[in-house]
Amino acid sequence: MIIVCGIASEPPVARVTAELDALGLPYAVLHQRRFRELPFDVEVSASDLRGRLAYDGGSVDLAAVTGVFSRLMDWRRLPEVKDADEDAHRRCERWHSVLSTWLELAPGCVMNRDSAMASNMSKPHQAQLIQRAGFRVPETLVTNDPELVEEFRAQHGELVYKSISGVRSIVRTLDRAAIERLPLIRYCPVQFQRRVTGTNLRVHTVAGAVFATRIETDRVDYRYAHSDGGHAELSAWQPPDELAERCLHLAGRLGLALAGIDLMLADDGEVYCFEVNPCPAYTYYQAHTGQPIARAVALALARG
Repeated sequence: MIIVCGIASEPPVARVTAELDALGLPYAVLHQRRFRELPFDVEVSASDLRGRLAYDGGSVDLAAVTGVFSRLMDWRRLPEVKDADEDAHRRCERWHSVLSTWLELAPGCVMNRDSAMASNMSKPHQAQLIQRAGFRVPETLVTNDPELVEEFRAQHGELVYKSISGVRSIVRTLDRAAIERLPLIRYCPVQFQRRVTGTNLRVHTVAGAVFATRIETDRVDYRYAHSDGGHAELSAWQPPDELAERCLHLAGRLGLALAGIDLMLADDGEVYCFEVNPCPAYTYYQAHTGQPIARAVALALARG
């Protein structure tokens, strides 16, 4: 049995369940927004992990689960919790706490455990792990001191900036308008990096399989190119064996069965790694390239 956790209508979740249906594989969906209706009991001992979870029309013995696909939003932002009473907050927090505990201890293939995803909550910390795995990372400064930014810019030339946390932010060039706003960073540290130019690559690793996408764009952050008046063209790309192995090695070191690795094939011939997304919205890349990422996820969950 396979468990899919999240909001069923969200594309990455819906695409996995569609593949499970097509393959005829048994699965149950834990609808995150329906935590009130889905009791979840886990008993942990020194040598055993037992329990049952409820889903539409039945329940599942946790011992029968071979794989889990987890794509959960912050429970505090759920509509059912946002304006609810204190009791609903407690129940929702408990439900997610039990679920998180089980995901940490469950055998089989889990995409992904909270402990493995934690590295992305601090981009500077993750950058150190990326370097240890053998990838180059652009020269980086994290600071709330505008003068240090000016010194860093004088040393490295054009810079980009982004948030430090795992919350998605748009990568921007430190242009004249941004430089005028630099005094504001005194209230919130920001990550600055030397701008690297070249071709963007997104590599998805799925339990040993590799799917690479090449992105041609005229914007710093291709994800927002169209809304910024630019373009982004995505195409499937076959990475060299050595690079594919390095990506698998990096995902393995981070403990991620599923990962979205952001790379740059730089104009100077080097390959830089910007970050590793532990909960990637892979459907954007699959829709543009036709790569069977969701099917690879489904098959990995079945293998356990």
